[in-house]
Amino acid sequence: MSSATDEAATSALPLIISVDDHVLEPPTLWTDRLPAAHLDHGPRVVRERAEVVFDTTTGKGRIANRGAADGVWCDWWLYEDLEIALNLQVASAGIENVDRRPVTYDDVRPGCWQQAARLADMDRNHVEASVCFPNVVPRFCGQTFLEAKDRELGLLCVRAYNDWILEEWAGGAGRGRLIPVTLVPLWDADLAAQEVRRCAALGGHAVSFSENPSELGLPSLHDADRYWDPFLQACAETESIINIHIGSSSKVPNTSSDAPQVLGACLWFTNTAGALADLLVSGTFLRFPALKVALAEGQVGWIPYLLQRLDHVWRDRDSSSSIGMQLPEAPSSYVAGHVFGCIFDDAFGLANRAAIGMDQIMFETDYPHNDGTFPRSAEVAQAMCDGAGLDDDERYRLLRGNAIAAFGLHRDGVSA
Repeated sequence: MSSATDEAATSALPLIISVDDHVLEPPTLWTDRLPAAHLDHGPRVVRERAEVVFDTTTGKGRIANRGAADGVWCDWWLYEDLEIALNLQVASAGIENVDRRPVTYDDVRPGCWQQAARLADMDRNHVEASVCFPNVVPRFCGQTFLEAKDRELGLLCVRAYNDWILEEWAGGAGRGRLIPVTLVPLWDADLAAQEVRRCAALGGHAVSFSENPSELGLPSLHDADRYWDPFLQACAETESIINIHIGSSSKVPNTSSDAPQVLGACLWFTNTAGALADLLVSGTFLRFPALKVALAEGQVGWIPYLLQRLDHVWRDRDSSSSIGMQLPEAPSSYVAGHVFGCIFDDAFGLANRAAIGMDQIMFETDYPHNDGTFPRSAEVAQAMCDGAGLDDDERYRLLRGNAIAAFGLHRDGVSA
């Protein structure tokens, strides 16, 4: 196929709404917003040299030795006693031969952290709107602030981040194009509910949450006292979709301590599978029928078997092996309209869309991560749709229609 034919084919695709991208936090995000008394301990950037140190046993490299005389220049995020080195993998859009080397903000694509440049990159990538998760400092659902010592400072950091992403990143020219995913103080479900409502009043209706809060030392969704219900109720009442990103439990799945790192990358979906099972078996959607959840970067090909297995155990729930499966309807019946899977590389899932529900599958570009498809997202989407034999209506639902419905993007002026 000629280049001109390729361009004609991809231009016929609906404009993409990517439901999983990331924004690299600007260097002055917190120093511009925190009270003066907290500036010395809050998140801030210093530029110093760094080295990549390799573990002789595993061969894995890590950035270390801030201030190393023979190192390369690196932008370091400092927060309390934490040192986070900026590395290329988290901001690799447009760069080939990506590794985990230290970088500065000057080394990465401006679209990683500057609004105008991001919008230009989206135009180039056939993307109309982008759902934006945090990236380096908070991690995917704010685990950094949960783990910090000073809870007062942590709450201020959460609110400062939310104010920035709502008012600056998603404001002005970004409105309706850069869709903000906000954070909550995970250590207090009542405070989390308050923050959900505060952000909703400011126009933010997407919030990040952990795929497995028990891995973070928090109550699970099965908690007998319904610890998370105030948060879940606030999300349901404000029509705020909960976004659960792989890695948001701070746990990398693997088979053994000496297994290669690439194996963990192949098993990421198992964390998402556990998150979906928890949501269904805990009766979350039974208690909050208006609640919606997006499973970011988890793919969908595994969903039919999990639902089949859950339904099988539910039908056999009188046996001792299924204690706790106390739902009036089969678990799979709570998926439609509630759970949305997110894909960027799942031909098998699309081929089996009838078993998942075409209305439950959305597309993502994962800009600016090393798994991201920029600037070829239209080509990737085209190939996936063609390979699975999607008709025009199915392509529309995958690439934008389902995202508009799931995220309520009509509120931001996004039309069909």
